[in-house]
Amino acid sequence: MRGTKWISGVVAVFLLAAAVAAQTTAPQRLRVEVVAVRQHDPEAFTQGLLLHNGLLYESTGLYGRSSIRAYDPVSGSLVRIETLPTALFGEGLAFGGDRLVQLTWREGVALERDPKTLAERTRRRYAGEGWGLAHDGKRFIMTDGSAQLFFRDTKTFDLLSTLTVLRRGVPQDRLNELEWAEGQLFANVLGEENILRIDTESGIVTAEIDCSGLLAPGERARADVLNGIAHDPATGHFLITGKLWPKLFEVKFVPVSP
Repeated sequence: MRGTKWISGVVAVFLLAAAVAAQTTAPQRLRVEVVAVRQHDPEAFTQGLLLHNGLLYESTGLYGRSSIRAYDPVSGSLVRIETLPTALFGEGLAFGGDRLVQLTWREGVALERDPKTLAERTRRRYAGEGWGLAHDGKRFIMTDGSAQLFFRDTKTFDLLSTLTVLRRGVPQDRLNELEWAEGQLFANVLGEENILRIDTESGIVTAEIDCSGLLAPGERARADVLNGIAHDPATGHFLITGKLWPKLFEVKFVPVSP
């Protein structure tokens, strides 16, 4: 009996050590490889970006300037636009089934919109701030600028659960715009030139993607932070941009050379 208990104790310690090691393991290092450069409105304060049925959708922020837009993803020509009331600050954006949902920053309101016209259909309430939004095929995933992911019901937007994101074992705050792609969550971090890849089962950051150097120095001086990730399942590439950036980049995520 003592031997059995001893073995069980050793196994428990081993599993605990393995879990701790997994949390503190350095993320994979990736970088962007530019495939193409496209136009982007330098007046757009980008908060959410996604590709859906051949159109590029973008949510923009700032009070009095917030909007939701649909573009041709190649030419950049504007297909349609809806502005938000001046009291609302636009944030993250995601499709969940046939539901197009746009967050607001401090107003606690999620705007459900008609995917074709972009007109507002209804509103859902939530507590706290709204930053980024994605959908994993089952539920919405939301950020509020902290290290937490908030999982929400697709139909009601009710809170289902939360998860802390860990980067090298430390909670990673300032999580911003989100994109779900290839079974993983990708996130901007406010103020960083990195995109993080996150395992939504464990919350562990599995990769850091270096996006520095995309803009020329003069362009970078006039632009704000990196923000906006859209995945193209047809090519496996990503479209990335930033707040007040004059360009949109089609990129691949590739390993950093040793």
